[in-house]
Amino acid sequence: MTIAFLFPGQGSQSVGMMDVFSEVRVVKDTFEEASVILQQDMWQLAHAGSEDQLALTTNTQPLMLISDVAMYRAWIKLGGKLPSILAGHSLGEYAALVASGALNFTDAVPLVRQRSELMQNAVPSGVGAMAAVLGLSDENITLACQNATAEGGVAEPANYNAPGQVVIAGNKETVEKAVEEAKKLGAKRAMLLAMSTPSHCSLIKPAADLFASVLDTVSIGSTEIPVVHNENVQESSTAQDIKERLYQQLFKPVRWVETIRHIVKKDIRIGCECGPGKVITGLNKRIDKEFQMISLASPEAMELAMNEFSGG
Repeated sequence: MTIAFLFPGQGSQSVGMMDVFSEVRVVKDTFEEASVILQQDMWQLAHAGSEDQLALTTNTQPLMLISDVAMYRAWIKLGGKLPSILAGHSLGEYAALVASGALNFTDAVPLVRQRSELMQNAVPSGVGAMAAVLGLSDENITLACQNATAEGGVAEPANYNAPGQVVIAGNKETVEKAVEEAKKLGAKRAMLLAMSTPSHCSLIKPAADLFASVLDTVSIGSTEIPVVHNENVQESSTAQDIKERLYQQLFKPVRWVETIRHIVKKDIRIGCECGPGKVITGLNKRIDKEFQMISLASPEAMELAMNEFSGG
């Protein structure tokens, strides 16, 4: 039996998100390791941070990386089956690269913090926005964005999360126009999200250019387990290619639907969501119902999955 491990990113955080793992030593050790690196108590943030604190990009990105990796380490420590392929949604790609052996956790933690700071500073507060559009084809999403940008501004598809569920990003006023255009084209729902940083669009490219210099200072090796990248839906074979994918990922859309379908084409029929929450599991209900998703969001869920994989 071959399985895929899928790591969530921003949007899966919640107050007390790792409390169910508070008695798992390897999880606490991972948080302590990261806290020393960042000189910030990341367990306290995960345990008692407010919604506003957790929503701050510079907190969310490292916190999700730490949580994803801690849960993966817990799975391995408990004797869980190694995955055959890995992928991560946006920020989750960094956890996938750590799990693959290509990126050391001690390098990934400060790298993700720098990524988050560059993204947060790329666009002044109130200038950027993101919006979710439901019930519209990808082609009509593109048309809505084109109509909205006819007089200037940026509005672009940012996350192809599921069929009929796409997030757009860009200038706030232009994204608001795109929302109205999407409704005219028949969207069931279209609404702004509580995110001021317009991720995965061209407004972030200046930050990506700065981030490229940061990536040059980080040691990245080859993957021991293949990682499917968001940006090109392919697996990289060299360190330089991985760095290029991470650079491009910042201002290119997350092609999640294609990522899942790419994995399914490899005759893998089970995916484990390794991170807090069940966002990825929920998205898959609209992508491929025959691709079985299992959330590993608690130690009990991990034990049940292990029993299932072992036939017990």
